[in-house]
Amino acid sequence: MAEFPTRPEEVTPTWITEALDYSGDAAIEQVSWQPIGTGQVGDSARFALEWSDPGTLPATLAGKFPAADETSRNTAALFGLYRKEVEFYRDFAPRLDVRVPRTHAACVDDEGRDFILLFEDLGPARGGNQLESCTLEEARHAVRQAAALHGPSWNNVAMLEAGWIQPPPDLGSQIAALYPQAHAIWQERYGDLLEPELMQVCNELAENCDLWFHRGDPPQCIIHGDFRLDNMLFDIRDGAEPIAILDWQTVATGNAMTDIGYFLGCGIGDDLRRAHETELLDLYRAEMDARGVTFDDAEFWQDYRIGALHGASTAVFSAAFVERTERGDRNFLSMARGACALALEHGSIAALKERY
Repeated sequence: MAEFPTRPEEVTPTWITEALDYSGDAAIEQVSWQPIGTGQVGDSARFALEWSDPGTLPATLAGKFPAADETSRNTAALFGLYRKEVEFYRDFAPRLDVRVPRTHAACVDDEGRDFILLFEDLGPARGGNQLESCTLEEARHAVRQAAALHGPSWNNVAMLEAGWIQPPPDLGSQIAALYPQAHAIWQERYGDLLEPELMQVCNELAENCDLWFHRGDPPQCIIHGDFRLDNMLFDIRDGAEPIAILDWQTVATGNAMTDIGYFLGCGIGDDLRRAHETELLDLYRAEMDARGVTFDDAEFWQDYRIGALHGASTAVFSAAFVERTERGDRNFLSMARGACALALEHGSIAALKERY
């Protein structure tokens, strides 16, 4: 049994006091909570704290826990998602420029099935919603945050070779072996809902899944891996700051364009992407250039085209192996629709075959 709370109802005033490392005279007299967010691989809650003498002490905190759903929790444990998120906040967050919540507690058990993260509360804020897209200015903020993640970790050996972030040697083979099953479920559920030309992109990716999951390029930087609107908060602290990035369970080493192709493809919707794709790509390059990272034009474009496929494969795989919900169905269709539209427009399958 874990030595820390693993569900919101298990959090006590004593545990929070210890997590805050608080040694003042005031005491937490009561803790209450309510669920927040729409995550499918982890559950989040906001805690209201009643202090005997509030002063400048926090009135609220945010917490993240394992998913209550058994399927989602097993998937997270199988791929080490909970452990990676905890280690990200422990190890990487202080060394990066990307805006993330300040962490008061980050605990995970030896098996990676139980964990807790206790954060500063960034509310009032607006959660990003990929089903509704975003404004151009919000997309710009997100692209700047991608550079704030990629730039400081670019060719950073200490980060890229950190033991906890290394994938198991056979991870690509494991996922490639499971992918045909996931794709079959995808076709059964969404074959009549996704446009035929976009489903064809999914089909072609499944046909080339060994190529896709065994790419094996040397990593450039730390990537988020699920860089989309649902994992972003806007106008945090009632507009005091523009954005924060959440949900680091899929953090990995890799190619920077995995995040950018993913975000512009499955993240913001076709209309905004088509109207401002060049501007947002130029903004990213300018932000990276300011951090001393420059790109070869041809390689940048090819990596971007290939990166778009990450949205399609993530939608297909996640839909099969996490709890199924009505919003989840809409979410995965939205992800695949945007990613496959970008991939079709820019010939991403062809780029994958050309590179590998």
